[in-house]
Amino acid sequence: MFTSAELKKGMLIELEKAPYLIVDVSHQTPSARGGNMLVKVKLRNMLNKQTLEKTFRAGDKVDEPNFETNPGQFLYREGESLVFMDLSTYEQFNLSEEIIGDGVYFLKDGLDIRIQIYNGEAIGIEFPISIELEVTQTEPALKGATASAQTKPATLETGIQIQVPPYIEIGEIVKVDTRTHTFISRGGKA
Repeated sequence: MFTSAELKKGMLIELEKAPYLIVDVSHQTPSARGGNMLVKVKLRNMLNKQTLEKTFRAGDKVDEPNFETNPGQFLYREGESLVFMDLSTYEQFNLSEEIIGDGVYFLKDGLDIRIQIYNGEAIGIEFPISIELEVTQTEPALKGATASAQTKPATLETGIQIQVPPYIEIGEIVKVDTRTHTFISRGGKA
């Protein structure tokens, strides 16, 4: 259990039987003498991804959720369902594409991820910050092209389309930021 004064950005708390991630925290000291300090927090529900703002008074108690992250791996697709394995228990479980969201474009067999577990049940996954994917379709490389502000669209092996520098060719491996869906650097040949 935490007090409201201990709340920090990035912490997990439990409200109304759901885990919430603290996205932002601000402390407000009232101008009146003897007034209680207020702690305003912006929260994201880890189950449905909705955000809300809540204000706590100094000394309010907040529960710590039964939440953990375990190492895991993406195994394969099974229709609309995605099959993962918890590498700490070797148990397999399914999550829907809806839960994963646009992260499905980064899933390839054998990808190492972190599994979010709440009350013993998998509720989501965390992707690595960057992954390497092969370019499967793009315009031919331009002669004399440099890494200037110009870019071109490229389709990667998982179906995601990103902007890449003009010198990138089909068959090359590129590193992609999973948070922003942007090109980071060139890898090698597949």
